[in-house]
Amino acid sequence: MKNTPHPIQYQGSKRNLASAILHYLPKDIDCLIEPFAGSAAISIAAAERQLAKNYWINDLNKPLSDLLQMIVESPADIAEFYKKVWNEQHDEDSLEHYYKIRESFNRKKDPRLFLYLLARCVKGSVRYNSEGLFNQSPDKRRHGTRPETMRANILGASALLKGKVRFSANDYKMVLAQAQQNDFIYMDPPYQGVCGDRDCRYLSGINHHDFIAALEELNSKRIRYIVSYDGRRGDKTFGETLPDFLNLTCIELDAGRSSQATLLGRDEVTYESLYLSPGLMKNSSGKPMESYRHSHIKQLNLKTNDAAAIFGPGTVAPVAA
Repeated sequence: MKNTPHPIQYQGSKRNLASAILHYLPKDIDCLIEPFAGSAAISIAAAERQLAKNYWINDLNKPLSDLLQMIVESPADIAEFYKKVWNEQHDEDSLEHYYKIRESFNRKKDPRLFLYLLARCVKGSVRYNSEGLFNQSPDKRRHGTRPETMRANILGASALLKGKVRFSANDYKMVLAQAQQNDFIYMDPPYQGVCGDRDCRYLSGINHHDFIAALEELNSKRIRYIVSYDGRRGDKTFGETLPDFLNLTCIELDAGRSSQATLLGRDEVTYESLYLSPGLMKNSSGKPMESYRHSHIKQLNLKTNDAAAIFGPGTVAPVAA
């Protein structure tokens, strides 16, 4: 999905995994809900494939949620503002310009400034300090996405979602409570286990036990969902796995060789776990699949572009024993 518009460059975005993830979505979605939207990569990719009638993009980070709303509802305005801020960095020391914009954003919370910071910061790697202030440094080797490219991405995302989406900046539990049976939820919560309950890449973390309770509630309502939660790089695992009693199907997606491994000269591949709710654990014949839950060594490892080719559209892959 290389041509899918992606106006927000966000480390941890599921843009590169979107094709594999979308393979597991049901066909009859009234509303696709992202409670932890981030860059909204899954919603944008799903809209490109017309997989849902409507979308709900939520992120507790209000400037981010507001930015996404501006991109969809006022694309020309935000593209022009970005062009202005981007060009200004060439009129002075570009690093000093970045720090001035960062200070202004932390003071005003203007989502338009946030777009420039996300485009210019190191590897699109968002970082917040303990006071909730954006504190990532600028990338010294690049000036951020060029305005004409950013405009094309903004207009493309707007064309896909305008008139079909609602935006909010609520706690995820408030969003989940409103889901209906014909909706579908994709969840990519802050990684637990990186910085405790709070991941420094996010304004706020989530409690592991509270999240499990929320998934139990979704199961009781037969709400369909997918969760991207834990993962591993080589032999090193990240985060707690979700418990067996939730009756989820766990699949590992091959996310490719990590940039850190490349820098260190190691041949380590990153795998991200995808958990499918019981409502999705049926194949195209409608027969329930055997429920598997093994250690990561015995989970199915899929290349990001292999799922549809192996199992065909509309089917769910079993986990290898």
